[in-house]
Amino acid sequence: QVQLKESGGGLVQLGGSLRLSCGSSGRIISLRSMNWYRQAPGKQRELVASIDEDDGTTTYVDAVKGRFTISRDSVSNIVYLQMNNLKPEDTAVYYCNGLSNLMGDYWGQGTQVTVES
Repeated sequence: QVQLKESGGGLVQLGGSLRLSCGSSGRIISLRSMNWYRQAPGKQRELVASIDEDDGTTTYVDAVKGRFTISRDSVSNIVYLQMNNLKPEDTAVYYCNGLSNLMGDYWGQGTQVTVES
């Protein structure tokens, strides 16, 4: 069973930056996309950013466009989320997700991001 593990979360001031990393214990079969989700207290988990496995196309939720960048290192199986100009509303637990056409969803345990104003 492939496992995902996030790192890079923490406490940052308004306007600061963080880079999240998602490592994989192996290769996900029939991978469709790698994604970052977040869940703030009392809110549903939302998709923040995606990167397509086939062509590298990236998509973002409107709230983070122009501030967040998802990227991947296919050799090391690491997916990154560069987060700039962070705002208090970005405070959440961030989850790495891998979506497989055959096996469905793989999830990491999450990493806390807290932005202080």
